[in-house]
Amino acid sequence: MSPSVPVRAALVAGTATALVLAGCTSREETPAAQSNGAGPAASAASNAPSADGCTLAKTGYPKVDPKTAVIGFSQSEKEANPFRIAETQSIRDEAKKLGIPADHLLTTNAQSDLNKQISDIKSLLDRGAQLLVVAPLNSDGLQPALDAAKAKKVPVITIDRKVTSKPCTDYLTFIGSNFVEQGQRAAAALVKATGGNGKVAILLGSSGNNVTTDRTQGFKDELAKTPGLTVVAEQTGEFDRSKGQSVMEQLIQSHPDLTAVYAENDEMGIGAVNALKTAGKNPGKDVKVVSIDGTRNAVQLIADGSYNAVIESNPRFGQLAFQTLQQFGDGQAIPPSIVITDDAYDESNAAQKVGNAY
Repeated sequence: MSPSVPVRAALVAGTATALVLAGCTSREETPAAQSNGAGPAASAASNAPSADGCTLAKTGYPKVDPKTAVIGFSQSEKEANPFRIAETQSIRDEAKKLGIPADHLLTTNAQSDLNKQISDIKSLLDRGAQLLVVAPLNSDGLQPALDAAKAKKVPVITIDRKVTSKPCTDYLTFIGSNFVEQGQRAAAALVKATGGNGKVAILLGSSGNNVTTDRTQGFKDELAKTPGLTVVAEQTGEFDRSKGQSVMEQLIQSHPDLTAVYAENDEMGIGAVNALKTAGKNPGKDVKVVSIDGTRNAVQLIADGSYNAVIESNPRFGQLAFQTLQQFGDGQAIPPSIVITDDAYDESNAAQKVGNAY
């Protein structure tokens, strides 16, 4: 397996189903992504050893068993939205499942402050963390923290957001979704919902991370194939519900003829729905709404008819993160990225699948 080829895994209803289909490029190749949520735990056949991957020998790091190690988890944002709540809980749940003592799992929350996240990670190291799982706030800026971990020979896994540092040198691997593909799938869902015609507003995520950049790129590239749909406005709502609502209120005033909204996370999408309803519009009907995440609130809005589609971005990384750390400790080669597959919700399945949402 070349380092440039990610491993693709499926996270289904809180568990990582078997990894890996190396180089997989289509959802049809990963039937687990279509599961109803009763998928098995991660298969032992997950990360197949590879001479091209990152190993203990290449890094010179000591052998550490995650079941007995002190593990640090650095969360980037306050746990005030469903994604972050589910992400942190997934780490806690998997640690408990593996029998890791409560005092061996150290957690911090950067509260959306990059400097705090750097100091948090250094603090985790000072407190004895032997393995680190980091949900980065930004793609850039964490190098001082990564350097501190490297100096102590502590492996770092990043989840959800990529960093621009070098895998197997500055960190071990990235586990997360293909965000470009998410944007492409959101565009396809919007084309279907609108019939291929209309004026679109984009609610952008926060700047400085690859999630926003990739979801925007994927969406625009795919939407360009449908000339009847035109992006007439794009503005950041910073992945926040209240900010998304405020931005949407402004866009309704400046573009009263909007017929579609693409929100780069569900929280902004729900904020947009609130703004549309307050303005006397009928979201899901007058104005089509598509977003990315898979929160229960957004999926329920689809079932209720006020939303059109949600592309899932699964936050339940716990099992796959610990599994990857175990494989690294066992001497297996780890690829530079492990790309998960994500489900999707629309009017055809939301009512049946709302229980899978988080």
